[in-house]
Amino acid sequence: MKALDELTFDNRFARLGDAFSTHVLPEPLDEPRLVVASNAAMALLDLDPAVAETPVFAELFSGHKLWAEAEPRAMVYSGHQFGGYTPQLGDGRGLLLGEVYNEAGEHWDLHLKGAGMTPYSRMGDGRAVLRSSIREFLASEALHALGIPSSRALCVIGSSTPVWREKQERGAMVLRLAHSHIRFGHFEYFYYTKKPEQQAELAEHVLNLHYPECREQPEPYMAMFREIVERNAEMIAKWQAYGFCHGVMNTDNMSILGITFDFGPFAFLDDFDAHFICNHSDHEGRYSFSNQVPIGQWNLSALAQALTPFISVDALKEALGLYLPLYQAHYLDLMRRRLGLTTAEDDDQKLVEQLLKLMQNSGVDYTLFFRRLGDESAALAVARLRDDFVDLAGFDAWAERYKARVARDGDYSEVQRRERMHAVNPLYILRNYLAQNAIAAAESGDYSEVRRLHEVLSKPFEEQVGMEQYAQRPPDWGKHLEISCSS
Repeated sequence: MKALDELTFDNRFARLGDAFSTHVLPEPLDEPRLVVASNAAMALLDLDPAVAETPVFAELFSGHKLWAEAEPRAMVYSGHQFGGYTPQLGDGRGLLLGEVYNEAGEHWDLHLKGAGMTPYSRMGDGRAVLRSSIREFLASEALHALGIPSSRALCVIGSSTPVWREKQERGAMVLRLAHSHIRFGHFEYFYYTKKPEQQAELAEHVLNLHYPECREQPEPYMAMFREIVERNAEMIAKWQAYGFCHGVMNTDNMSILGITFDFGPFAFLDDFDAHFICNHSDHEGRYSFSNQVPIGQWNLSALAQALTPFISVDALKEALGLYLPLYQAHYLDLMRRRLGLTTAEDDDQKLVEQLLKLMQNSGVDYTLFFRRLGDESAALAVARLRDDFVDLAGFDAWAERYKARVARDGDYSEVQRRERMHAVNPLYILRNYLAQNAIAAAESGDYSEVRRLHEVLSKPFEEQVGMEQYAQRPPDWGKHLEISCSS
């Protein structure tokens, strides 16, 4: 394991030059202190977990100190926000401190969010507050634990620095990790500003560093775009299968690697609601839960437009045509597994749709239903779950179809069924009210709940002794929390 001063930097994005980013130093926070750190994320950098408790750790990730080899840069990009194009965005409160590679040869961006003003801050102060930093940390690590592609979070550093939002709050920084922080909006920026040389340089950078296997294909850029389409189809299938709502699927929040990042007003479903809107600023429901699938395709189409200098329109359309079939295949495969099925039948899609309609009309807890469905045999499980539904006749009809489908699937013991289903159906998810409880404690100076919740969510499929309170349905107040983009 390494100490903090033993990290090896290789700042590949910074070497692209000033057309792609601006050199900016982070603005230090007052009285920095560690709120929470992820041992699993630290392992990606080969760091000894013990270094998180040292004073220099808080100083490095609060802007007070900097590695000599680091080269902090604010990236420039643009993007479609709620469907409208914004010509220039960029890292308004984040800095790419540099790229570190570990002993396995993997490169990881160190991206510090809340690091102060940059040339791209527009009207903002460049700060992040404690609550949003905690939410991003918890979401990044929770999604990864569920098997959903995501950026990672190393730590949250709190402070006494005052920051004004709707009220006065305390500033914080979260250190994010990803193999790249390049977004769809990077390509849009150079396309719409008509800078073909930089556009080509960016495309080469992404192709060579992040999609090198596509170099072997007859049309490398086409192969790269197809891979991006496939990754996004799989990622969004996992969002939908596990009830995750991103909340702000602007093209500047879409990773070129097909991972979840830039967490704002996200939420996991409590009661199943296909029309759920987690962002209280999304008045028209553009980024509602059910709309995430078509918006994913819309965003890929926006990226395709920016790639027309390298790929023919017909080829781009062909690749875009793969998105929905790939999404549907991944989603149905996940939902079969969540139902405990190991084989495929033509009517499985209808079985899933009928269940979700019943859940929608009865306000059934999405996560706990699937977990309890795997607790015992199919017959006993549906009998116990029946009382959660309003339309009893409708549920009984579905239950008979489900039991027959399970019987056709194979002859498995209850133990085998439980193990298989519990391996894909989490007991613990990041519910908004759990996050809010942890945030409220942290804002009063008690970080124990944030750390405990992080530990629970790091093992979402395992029943953990003494943690029953994290696997309960939320109280009524916890189902209707309004989350904004404010950070």
